Amino acid sequence: MNIPRRKDLLSIAPLAREEIEQVLANAAHFKALFQRRVKKVPTLRGRHVLTLFYEPSTRTHSSFEIAASRLSADVTNFSVSTSSVVKGESILDTIETLESMQVDYIIVRHSASGVPSLIARHSKASVINAGDGWHAHPTQALLDAFTLREIWPDLTGRRIVIVGDLLHSRVARSTSTILHRLGAEVAVLGPGTLIPDTRWEWLQKFRTFDEVLRWKPDVVYLLRIQNERLGADPFFPSLGEYHRHFGVTDERFAHLAAEGVYIMHPGPVNRGVELVDAVMTYERCLINQQVENGIATRMACLHWLQPGDPAS
Repeated sequence: MNIPRRKDLLSIAPLAREEIEQVLANAAHFKALFQRRVKKVPTLRGRHVLTLFYEPSTRTHSSFEIAASRLSADVTNFSVSTSSVVKGESILDTIETLESMQVDYIIVRHSASGVPSLIARHSKASVINAGDGWHAHPTQALLDAFTLREIWPDLTGRRIVIVGDLLHSRVARSTSTILHRLGAEVAVLGPGTLIPDTRWEWLQKFRTFDEVLRWKPDVVYLLRIQNERLGADPFFPSLGEYHRHFGVTDERFAHLAAEGVYIMHPGPVNRGVELVDAVMTYERCLINQQVENGIATRMACLHWLQPGDPAS
């Protein structure tokens, strides 16, 4: 498979299935390196990767940093909190500063949708969207797909239900899109106030966890309740009430475990809200595999992209 390389990775939507397949295949090759004593390859030797995170991040930021390092790239972490951004510098001024640094890749996370695309239009560097507002998180979707493909090489007909705050979730938008494109059946469950209207006729909606259990999913994908995005709006009565209706309680966990259902979560986990503690040591809990696979998948993304002229 020899698919033309892209300059930027901004969302899953424009990717052809062949492109997704190539990234996932490359991720498998890079993951095989983790078993070696020397885990580095010279793929990006002499290249410069810059991380530009306007929002806090542990898993995504650190996995991109490790991925770039294992590809032998030089990595610079742009500290927004100590930069001129806090003095009022605009995004475009920041882009000009970054362009003068002659970096090859820019990894961007921002609370506003569209900022990575804006940077891509004004930069020769390859831009990877590490999460923008409620819009997209393409590398999370790719690592989720890679994690499931390790279990089922063909996802056709597999049933995955995404549970939680769909309204504010860039993860849900990107992951549901990639899973559907790979042939899975995708459904959602959450409080009515947090399930957005959608034109995706393929996205099934459930109202209760009992409906989900009767549907017999292969995977329950739990989303974090994003308190920082909910603000003071009463989307549901309380976290305890949310857990009773939409969390993996002890009773629901016993049912899911008996059925051999896999459980996923993009992290960080709110224990006692999205799930009970016992889930974290469940043999079919894939949360740690998602973290590990994030490195291999992001190595594959960096390897695939090719810096060039600004996107039009």
